[in-house]
Amino acid sequence: MHFEHYSQPLLSRHQWWHRVMGSIWLALGIVAVALCIGIFGYHELGNLPWIDATLEASMILGGMGPVAVMGNDEVKLFASGYALFSGLILLSTMGILLAPWLHRMMHYFYMDRRHANRGGPKRRASDK
Repeated sequence: MHFEHYSQPLLSRHQWWHRVMGSIWLALGIVAVALCIGIFGYHELGNLPWIDATLEASMILGGMGPVAVMGNDEVKLFASGYALFSGLILLSTMGILLAPWLHRMMHYFYMDRRHANRGGPKRRASDK
């Protein structure tokens, strides 16, 4: 994702909302792929029915914890790895979702003063 330099003016609200929606879609895509990995892993290794595998993967990915009893060592190892992987997915998707908001806030406060009159408070001559 490309962000403008602080010396450039703020994006328009329309362009910024487009960026926010792009980050939401990217985060949803990452979560969907991670959920599919968990569903297939629990279904194949844990011999869970599809609905139970979906519940198990969703609970782990959401940080809630396991639901089903893991019956063999293979699924226990998968569950351990998937739990660590899910923690990384949570952190990375939060970063993706927050990036446009934090960038806009920081850009507003640190942009060059010559662009400050576009959407920002009026600057006094003594502030230059």
